[in-house]
Amino acid sequence: QVQLVESGGGLVQPGGSLRLSCAASGSIFSIYVMTWYRQAPGKQRELVPTGTSGGTTNAADSGKGRFTLSRDYAKNTVYLEMNNLKPEDTAVYYCNAKIKPYYNSPTFGDYWGQGTQVTVSS
Repeated sequence: QVQLVESGGGLVQPGGSLRLSCAASGSIFSIYVMTWYRQAPGKQRELVPTGTSGGTTNAADSGKGRFTLSRDYAKNTVYLEMNNLKPEDTAVYYCNAKIKPYYNSPTFGDYWGQGTQVTVSS
């Protein structure tokens, strides 16, 4: 069993900062990538725009300079540092990881955390 547990969400004023954490635990042989998605009300889930790779496969355009992804390989943890937050950043943020649970697993499985709410409002 693989679990992804997120923490760090909350309510913040525009221009403020938050740091999200996501720790992977359980049966883990290898982690290919850990990253963050978000889903705003009424919108589709999207990859969070970051300016750094941190072991991820993608980096979107918007949000560069405001969002930074980093990864602690020893702790199987990925962080999302969010600065100068805007109301449009309000969403549920989900951790995503591609993990091989066992050495003989044929592929990397796709795992999701339960999500953490980020609300940017004055």
